Amino acid sequence: MMTIHLTENNKLKKLIVVGDRVLVKPAKPNERTESGLYLPPGVQEKEKVQQGYVIKTGPGYAIPVPADEDDAWKPQEEKVKYIPLQAKEGDLAIFLVNGSTEILYQGEKYFIVPQGAILMLEREEEL
Repeated sequence: MMTIHLTENNKLKKLIVVGDRVLVKPAKPNERTESGLYLPPGVQEKEKVQQGYVIKTGPGYAIPVPADEDDAWKPQEEKVKYIPLQAKEGDLAIFLVNGSTEILYQGEKYFIVPQGAILMLEREEEL
């Protein structure tokens, strides 16, 4: 499994993923995980399914918090709560390309994927 640590020197530190979206770095077509999971190139082309590693996740699905008049002094950010996403940094995600947006950032290809377009996650649990 590819391990990605976001350090202060990492160029992705500046990126903030919004809402229920996930930033995914595509895996190479023939890359196989330690457990043996991989998508053959034919599947990726025909089915429009991709795999890649979750680099960053958004905060989740926003749910408004009922505002009391006593809360008028609170900053706006505290009036929103989030339901967290299932995807976590380091997961291998199998996702639908049609539901995602391909971007280039500093010469590297990434996908911005809404959680709804993720079909499956593989997570290496820490023992």
